[in-house]
Amino acid sequence: MKAIVYERYGSPDVLQLKEVEKPTPKNNEVLIKTHATTVTSGDWRVRSLNVPAGFGLIMRLVFGVSRPKQPILGTELAGVVESVGKDVSKFKVGDPVFAFSDASMGCHAEYKCMAEDGAVALKPSNLTFEEAAALSFGGTTALDFLRRGKLKSGERVLVNGVSGAVGTAAVQLAKHFGADVTGVCSTANVELVRSLGASHVIDYTQENFTQNGETYDVIVDTVGTAPFSCSKASLKEGGRLLMVLAGLPDMLQAPWVSMTSSKKVIAGPAAVRVEDLRFLAGLAEAGEFKPVIDRRYPFEQIAEAHRHVDTGRKKGNVVITLEHDD
Repeated sequence: MKAIVYERYGSPDVLQLKEVEKPTPKNNEVLIKTHATTVTSGDWRVRSLNVPAGFGLIMRLVFGVSRPKQPILGTELAGVVESVGKDVSKFKVGDPVFAFSDASMGCHAEYKCMAEDGAVALKPSNLTFEEAAALSFGGTTALDFLRRGKLKSGERVLVNGVSGAVGTAAVQLAKHFGADVTGVCSTANVELVRSLGASHVIDYTQENFTQNGETYDVIVDTVGTAPFSCSKASLKEGGRLLMVLAGLPDMLQAPWVSMTSSKKVIAGPAAVRVEDLRFLAGLAEAGEFKPVIDRRYPFEQIAEAHRHVDTGRKKGNVVITLEHDD
């Protein structure tokens, strides 16, 4: 099968299209023929080792000290079940599914094996494969942080960095949970953010949300530019700062803030649960959640997709489409 392989860290130029062995599902696994995958900010960071302060050594220990342990990037996909292991009962051949492999990656390939009890769910019937492929990364991250932040209906939520995969998901999910949502973005993305259901939009080129006197129950920082030192005055008493992206010093400060004030800082990696994929699929079926797609690239042009993601200016998700010879 064809896969996009990288054997050293660096720019998108390290990515190569290669023939690799097609995987065979174990007894508890399904083999998925990939129709679409994505390039996320996570793929960019793992490929380039461009990570928040304090995480460089940790990233190398997890993903490979001198070279990548897992040579195939990609954390999410959508496709069709091609074969199943002998113990699989939840899926059958021909099922359209979407899946999230998270840190184990491996989705930038024509085929991918996933445990049937892993993060795999039936594709929402009203989404294309391209849309379904983009459900997981932003959706599960936003959902996990909003749950850890104990978001309640009627609360005021501000999403900083609202136009990326996590931000566009966070607006829609916070709205679903009954929050009054404010989004912070650049001029070019104001109308997109409004269309997702934000009641208020702040153009950061014109206004600094930390200095306008408004306060919020929850602030979701997806881009690492609103640490507690900057945003504490914008949090109400009992307010929660959800740091989706943060450097190690800010993360280490989080327990101290929670112990010494009425406000809380919530940080750390998002948990992935198969129930969350099903929840997102249900919202998508109901028309209450839809991944935003910025650009689509064919599999052979994945390096160009990485270059676009590297700019930090993508809107929502960047999708890769695969065509099979059959």
